[in-house]
Amino acid sequence: MSTTNLQQRLNDLFGYIRQGKIIEAMTEFYDKDAAMQENANPPTVGQAANIEREKQFMSGVKEWKGFNVTASAVGDNVTFYECSLDFIATNGQAVHMEQVVVSKWNKDKIIHERFYYDASKK
Repeated sequence: MSTTNLQQRLNDLFGYIRQGKIIEAMTEFYDKDAAMQENANPPTVGQAANIEREKQFMSGVKEWKGFNVTASAVGDNVTFYECSLDFIATNGQAVHMEQVVVSKWNKDKIIHERFYYDASKK
């Protein structure tokens, strides 16, 4: 996949996330065997398992407030971006998270994604 096409796919993914369409993004952008990893934790493998994990995360979200990308880069079948997420948790607490995401792509689907963030602030 060319870097131009990969940049477009990444921008499309950002659009889904900005709208809070996290589960829809999983279906559109992730390979059926995709592995997703948070920090140094073992990865969750498989699209179905990752959709379940994201559903659990989203069940704690009352209102999606925002997704802001502060930096991004596209390389040879890999993308990087720094972002912040803002939402209101189901308990009413405002949550602000900052993270770096590294994604490895095969054709137009993510096959491995790793999130780096301060776990004490999650």
